[in-house]
Amino acid sequence: MPRRATGRLPRRIKHRILKGVIYVRTSFRNTIITVTDTRGQAFCWASAGACGFKGPKRRSPFATQIATENVVHTLKNQGLLKEAEVRIKGSGPGRETAIRIISQSGIYISKIYDITGHAHNGCRPPRRRRV
Repeated sequence: MPRRATGRLPRRIKHRILKGVIYVRTSFRNTIITVTDTRGQAFCWASAGACGFKGPKRRSPFATQIATENVVHTLKNQGLLKEAEVRIKGSGPGRETAIRIISQSGIYISKIYDITGHAHNGCRPPRRRRV
């Protein structure tokens, strides 16, 4: 006789991570902060656009500050992260702001990496303008 389904879904297990990686991607239009464990599974994220900033306000260091504070607040409430390494990508205006907010939050920063890519010869430039 086949088993009947009980109708209950398996409960999602909360993982406490002590070490993690905080990725800060800053561009000239937006800033995205993602928190992952050491295996690369994302736990929470925030961006300046998701925090309610639109248009030119989204690229400001203040928008980066609010997005970083949202991520840190989520981590503190869930008690997820004690130690992290920070990986920064891009050259936007919120780089230093994000590092400052993370270090002031009480999360121990073990390493800071700059993983910004650079072109080894890049794209072909646009043609010269003839006037």
